[in-house]
Amino acid sequence: MKLLYIVRHAKSSWESPDMEDHDRTLLEKGKKRTRKIIEYLQSEKVKPDFIISSSALRARETASYIASGLGLDQDIIKVDPILYHADEDKIFEQFEDLSDAFESVMIVGHNPALTNFANNFLVPPIDWLPTSGVVCLAFDTHHWDQIKKADFKVKFVIFPKLIGN
Repeated sequence: MKLLYIVRHAKSSWESPDMEDHDRTLLEKGKKRTRKIIEYLQSEKVKPDFIISSSALRARETASYIASGLGLDQDIIKVDPILYHADEDKIFEQFEDLSDAFESVMIVGHNPALTNFANNFLVPPIDWLPTSGVVCLAFDTHHWDQIKKADFKVKFVIFPKLIGN
């Protein structure tokens, strides 16, 4: 069994028009919403073995924030620039060479790629994975490169708005 957590980065700032998109940082509002998600993940005893993050600052900050909140070492985070402008095929490629020693993996990135990727497994599909949203999937396989074909179940889909104050 392999567990996959698909996480969209937290809400980020658009206040500086001269700032490159890649360098946008998290808003306090984004951190607050992510704290709610972290509390939910803690209640579900989520402890990913490995985290793959887009190279965009907001994704890296989200990955780090979640890892810290779950009591995980920062060295389990791998930053991959390909995820910054990835499509769903590029996301699937992330699992081709992934070590099968990892039982659970978290991927932190961007829309529309994450919504499109998650919708390969969600019925009904979601319209849009919101910031700090998480989709958790359990695959009936021992090999990450088989998740595209493996039987699976949706463990949970959680958005900050679904969690009470």
